[in-house]
Amino acid sequence: MIVVMAPRATPEEIAAVREKLEKFGFEMHLSQGVERTILGAVGGKRPPETAALEVMAGVEKVVRILQPFKLVSKEFKSEPTVIKVRNLEIGNSRVVVGAGPCVVENRDQLLEVARRVQAAGANLLRGGAFKPRTSPYSFQGLGEEGLKLLAEAREETGLGIVTEVMEPGQVELVAEYTDILQLGARNMQNFNLLKALGAVRKPVLLKRGLSGTIQEWLMAAEYILSGGNYEVILCERGIRTFETATRNTLDLSAVPVAKQLSHLPVMVDPSHGTGDWKLVAPMSKAAVAAGADGILIEVHPRPEEALSDGPQSLTPGRFDNLMDELRSVAAAVGRQI
Repeated sequence: MIVVMAPRATPEEIAAVREKLEKFGFEMHLSQGVERTILGAVGGKRPPETAALEVMAGVEKVVRILQPFKLVSKEFKSEPTVIKVRNLEIGNSRVVVGAGPCVVENRDQLLEVARRVQAAGANLLRGGAFKPRTSPYSFQGLGEEGLKLLAEAREETGLGIVTEVMEPGQVELVAEYTDILQLGARNMQNFNLLKALGAVRKPVLLKRGLSGTIQEWLMAAEYILSGGNYEVILCERGIRTFETATRNTLDLSAVPVAKQLSHLPVMVDPSHGTGDWKLVAPMSKAAVAAGADGILIEVHPRPEEALSDGPQSLTPGRFDNLMDELRSVAAAVGRQI
């Protein structure tokens, strides 16, 4: 349940309500908006009567959350969450763009891409240091050396970094270097990793699983928020269906659905969603039109030589053209790039 405090509720009144709920065994989560404070009460074996809480000083109303995801729901927090990453805000009127190679291959490759995407207007640099691959014989990334190269690219370009963490034991190391910790599609229901990410105080980009329903996706986010980390960005990256014309089926309907159910910002990865560079531009524009708060695009200076996902990577020149097109689409729906 959530307890909405009146605009003028005092700290003492808020503390009294919190103490009462904790006596019933609830775990408390505090959301402080511009005008109101909301107490989210999760768990509890003996929920108090709503009327008993509503008569307490400073309480405006009590709402029982019916969705299985509590902290993620709009019932808990009605206004959209805006996540700050360096000098960037994700979840407001600006559509952010993250771009870069699927995997960090070497210093020259990464810096070349970082300079080009920054010049074109990207806000974030994506690149894998640890790379999960279907085949054990494929390139798995440079590990910590890749993280150091990403940090160097950030210093030169000012771009925030998005990179993947694959297991709980890597969280501390990756968090040391990156600005946003990415949890990949294959790990959406890696519950130990979700709990570990709930304990850090850095934004998490949570990709939807290959066969994950929207509810399962939001429940994965709930794991992170319930651990105390409220900075979660949802990312639709395509799901597995019977269709074989594309690598995955990019479910753009998930964007408005997730934004109706949750206060969290939503990004889209059209590169993994389609697996074909020729489809990345139209699906990027469609994602912005559908209400996405950001997009992630793979860019490589020489896709034919890429060690991972070359067929879905744009060249820097094609990325330049796409950014110009995205600005027009964003303006048409009242937003900006």
